[in-house]
Amino acid sequence: MVGEYISDHSPWTLPDLKLDYAFPCATQNEINGQAANRLIKNGMKGIFEGANLPTTLSGQKVIREHQILYIPGKAANAGGVAVSGFEMAQNAQRINWNGNEVDEELKATMHTIYDQIGTASAEGECTLEDGANRAGFVKVAEAMRSLGWVW
Repeated sequence: MVGEYISDHSPWTLPDLKLDYAFPCATQNEINGQAANRLIKNGMKGIFEGANLPTTLSGQKVIREHQILYIPGKAANAGGVAVSGFEMAQNAQRINWNGNEVDEELKATMHTIYDQIGTASAEGECTLEDGANRAGFVKVAEAMRSLGWVW
């Protein structure tokens, strides 16, 4: 099979694209409202963002209207950020974790993130997306308070 580049298009614009879950991971603004509608019509059940803002505001609106599972990049992409942090910590300490140690730390981190999202969403009975936003806001607010920036 040979791929073909088509200017100003993305895989999400293909009319016959059928999938259960979308994982947009390349650039911002990949899935707009029209693409989201098409994907939902073709049977999509959820979107897990692996990039920063790959779903436009109009795409997010369509996803919410259809109550499609939506995990924003701040949560779904957190594993890559966490592993980068592990790498920096190891370098700073001049230590080296084996693959199993990295996997265990990553699992623990992702479980914590999911628990924080779940707690935040359960408190306000909101979506996992809203829970991720609330949990992120609380973390920033607590950091600002601990630094004395907010009283």
